[in-house]
Amino acid sequence: MEQQTRPPDELKTGTTTVGLIGKDCVVLASDQRATMGYLIASKTAKKIYRITDRIGATIAGSVADAQAMMDLLKAEAKLFEIQRERPMKAKALTRLLSNIMFQARGAYLLQCLVGGFDDEGPQVYYNDYIGSVLSDKYTSTGSGSPVALGVLEAGYEDDLPKSQAIELAISAIASAIERDAATGNAILVSVIDKDGYQELDRETIDKIWKK
Repeated sequence: MEQQTRPPDELKTGTTTVGLIGKDCVVLASDQRATMGYLIASKTAKKIYRITDRIGATIAGSVADAQAMMDLLKAEAKLFEIQRERPMKAKALTRLLSNIMFQARGAYLLQCLVGGFDDEGPQVYYNDYIGSVLSDKYTSTGSGSPVALGVLEAGYEDDLPKSQAIELAISAIASAIERDAATGNAILVSVIDKDGYQELDRETIDKIWKK
């Protein structure tokens, strides 16, 4: 993820985020490095956001655009819940995000993964900077995504138990940290299941990472 200090056409995205579906759960993971050119601007950047009790999203791209979009999605999801008296579904929120990005046509330098759990089960969606939407069992964004996708491709299986899905997500980010200069410093992991949105603690993540 890169701080915006130059015109948009000169920006390059640097980060790694992953999203995958496990058995009755969704796992979202990311690194915590934010870069500004060759400078590491932050070692504790937040790249996974809780949108609702059952939906989370990862960000890759301009920090300002990402923060503004996450605030907007949270507000829209809350407004939907108040007006409709029911929570917004992950698919609906992803479509809202897609519409916003498509109308802006590249004005937002941002890629997102949306993960959610509702009556349609666990879901993961990829959304790019012009509004494309892809649904998949596992996916990745950012400059380290080729490395992460290789790990996910080799290790993913249907109906992975939650613990194994978490381990695979951490392994994918850890591999990107080893090979992508714009990915690094620490790993964040969030899990969404029937019990809602949960963030893994640092001790648990580091223990798995160091295996």
